[in-house]
Amino acid sequence: MTRERGSAAKGRPNVLFFIADQLRADHLGFGGNQVVRTPNLDALAARSVVFENATVANPTCMPNRASLMTGRWPSAHGTRCNGITLDPLTQTVPGSLAAGGYRTVGVGKLHHQNMGWEFEPHQAKEIRSTDPMLLDPTVGDARRQGYAPGWDQWENREAHDKRFIGLPADYYGYQHVDLVIGHGDRPGGHYVHWARERGVDPETLGGAGNSASRYGGWDQVYQTAIPPEMHPTSYVGEKAIEHLKDAAGQDQPFFMFVSFPDPHHPFSPPAGYADLYDPGALPLPLGFDQDHSASPAHIQAMMEHRGHPNPDPTMTWAATEEQYRHAAAAQYGLITMMDEHIGRILDELDRQGLAEDTIIVFTSDHGDLFGDHGLMLKHFVHYRAVTNVPLIVHVPGTPAARTQALVSSADLAPTLLELTGSTSYRGIQGRSLVPLLQGSAQRHRDALLVEEEQPFGLDGLPGPVRMRTVITAEGRLTLYFGTDVAELYDHRTDPGELLNRAGDPAFAGLEGRLLWAMLNEMAAVADEGTAPTAAA
Repeated sequence: MTRERGSAAKGRPNVLFFIADQLRADHLGFGGNQVVRTPNLDALAARSVVFENATVANPTCMPNRASLMTGRWPSAHGTRCNGITLDPLTQTVPGSLAAGGYRTVGVGKLHHQNMGWEFEPHQAKEIRSTDPMLLDPTVGDARRQGYAPGWDQWENREAHDKRFIGLPADYYGYQHVDLVIGHGDRPGGHYVHWARERGVDPETLGGAGNSASRYGGWDQVYQTAIPPEMHPTSYVGEKAIEHLKDAAGQDQPFFMFVSFPDPHHPFSPPAGYADLYDPGALPLPLGFDQDHSASPAHIQAMMEHRGHPNPDPTMTWAATEEQYRHAAAAQYGLITMMDEHIGRILDELDRQGLAEDTIIVFTSDHGDLFGDHGLMLKHFVHYRAVTNVPLIVHVPGTPAARTQALVSSADLAPTLLELTGSTSYRGIQGRSLVPLLQGSAQRHRDALLVEEEQPFGLDGLPGPVRMRTVITAEGRLTLYFGTDVAELYDHRTDPGELLNRAGDPAFAGLEGRLLWAMLNEMAAVADEGTAPTAAA
């Protein structure tokens, strides 16, 4: 089937943007993994530009997703950590494209607003002890929100479970959204109602308690009782294909954000994917048994409790070999399932005659330690496994290539605006990747800034936590502001970041250069989104 190429004639390519949740760059075949099977993404990578050093602006869901869609660092767009809803008046990529005539669709997890989770009791207790005003409902923010009540509840899990709630026609620039809220085998949102209409209630059938095959070493690893065809990944794939079929008959370019909630934990693949990989056959990752005597105190504290998952299922902890292997085998199953659905979506793109006019992006919102340095998950550490994400950009007619240039998640926004001929906006801090895509440049950035803030801490690192990291070709420097904790790694002699050199006189020169680079990068992301209107 061939459609009339009205959008191509106008020079306005479509954009198909795939994003995974909590997927590190090397848990994919094209990322160098020799175990996990991702043939469809590998084939896409083989005809695209692969960015091997793509780095997040923030290694947490909400902040980095906002950076991807705004081209701004969290300290500028305001979603500094999970739990801070993105200002609905924020300029976004889908909003800019919609204003220029694009049909904008979001499928899957967006996470621009809070999902309804509350702080764990110990977190709330710590926050109240360090900042009594933060959780006090009688204290207002410095910036008043002039929105009607409920403006920040569109992604509230509990509300969506009770009834179907359609999102506004201009939701952060999306004209239509098929929403998934949360992770694992029983997330909320529109997915729940889709599954119920097909005779499956994820709330009663999903979860570890309903699993016939659970791993006893960590409650986040089990085979879901949800059948594969009713899994959230299948929902995302089905909805994306529906929208491609609709797009084929329209003389209007589209932007489609296809967001899989996997392979974020809980690692709960369905039958047929739960046993694809043998845990015992998986190799141990980088630095699994490394000496952490020079590492920060909070990492040492995790290692002292190795084998005991953190009571908060989102927090970093140290795993045993067995725990790592079972989690990795389950996660690999989820990745392969996601890859299959991406393959089906790409096949439909071609079947509908849209492929020649469509830019394709694949990335992740952040990584996962997944055994590197003996640790699991993501918070309070900036090892490469967490900050390095996969990034594929396919532009029809552009030669395939691989680049080691330093690029940021925030660079995707100006790239897509330029490629689609869309109007930019003031305050974008990312830099367009178009010169790299066209092969007219080999370098992009000399340094990358990573931000992370949390209102609470953990053993060995009291909250609130404010981390800043700078990464260059020479090394990585991480500072934990308000403490004397620092990390320094020399990438020339220690690319795996196995030995912290902070404070070592032999590395004072490197530390000084990276500190200067950090100061420059922090100054560069000062908010310049509002223009002065006069000299005085």
